[in-house]
Amino acid sequence: MYIVIVGAGDIGTPLIEIATVGGNEVVVIERDEKRAERAASQYDCLVLQDDATVKETLEEAGAPRADALISTTDQDATNIMICLLAQELEVPEVVSVVHNPEHMSLFRQIGVNTMENPQRLIAEHLYRAVKRPSIVDFMRIGEAAEVFEIRVNRGAPIAGLTLSDAAAEGFIGGDMLIVAIERDGEGEPITPRGSTQLQVDDFLTVYSATGATPEVTDVFGHEEDHD
Repeated sequence: MYIVIVGAGDIGTPLIEIATVGGNEVVVIERDEKRAERAASQYDCLVLQDDATVKETLEEAGAPRADALISTTDQDATNIMICLLAQELEVPEVVSVVHNPEHMSLFRQIGVNTMENPQRLIAEHLYRAVKRPSIVDFMRIGEAAEVFEIRVNRGAPIAGLTLSDAAAEGFIGGDMLIVAIERDGEGEPITPRGSTQLQVDDFLTVYSATGATPEVTDVFGHEEDHD
């Protein structure tokens, strides 16, 4: 792929590394002289020290023939301008980091794929690791719903029950869905069915419309999640 990456800062730099190691043709645009020089010396890519909000700069970077453009600057307004210019140049895939969550809808309105500020996501994961230690990984969907990974502890109300029995006893309702089951750390994940029995130490991927609240994690034997 031919990829134009705007920004060689804390977010752009590891992206440049991943993209170049992956064998892609990468062009980087960075206004800061020191960052531009560092990227040029460390990675196998073309680096332009210039302003990506100027259409001619994007053209010089080859955006009209690029497969994708990713904007990683620390200013949402700058990223929006760059994305609009990229769309004008008909770049097929335009992606941007978004620092202020309130701006997510604006990026979506102009048809740009977005990634919330990674620093904020890391902070949220760290906070979750303390507040809900049973949750191994999670992804928020909308305001409340979450997909998360959790292990079935010994003594959990659902341990030993089939999914049908767990639903019949009210442990798994319409707001919760077991998406996948990993058992013994080997082989492919088990696709859950009504007759599937849940066992102690099963590692589950779960969707919950109400999120990973203490009431939800109790079902899997994790009372430590209570404040």
